[in-house]
Amino acid sequence: MAWMRRLRKNKSLQYGVPMMILIVGGSFGLREFAQVRYDIQKIRGKMDPELEKRLKKSKVTLEEEYEKIKNTPFDDWKNIRGPRPWEETGSDQEKRQ
Repeated sequence: MAWMRRLRKNKSLQYGVPMMILIVGGSFGLREFAQVRYDIQKIRGKMDPELEKRLKKSKVTLEEEYEKIKNTPFDDWKNIRGPRPWEETGSDQEKRQ
């Protein structure tokens, strides 16, 4: 009986063991909840077959785009600012050109 009383009064057993159980158990629980989240995202993330076909058909690479604009002359290029929400779209751009 004396050893039971000593175990009950031991601070590391009284506070440390439950804390360790919460930490270890919480990590396992969190893993399960996170797995459910990713499983739901995988199910909902399915794309429309038509959209998938269009995306696969229009594969554009960086090299192809580079070849398109490689020989384009940029000497006569002007930097024109787009209209702000409070400005009229057409008239301000025409003034700047």
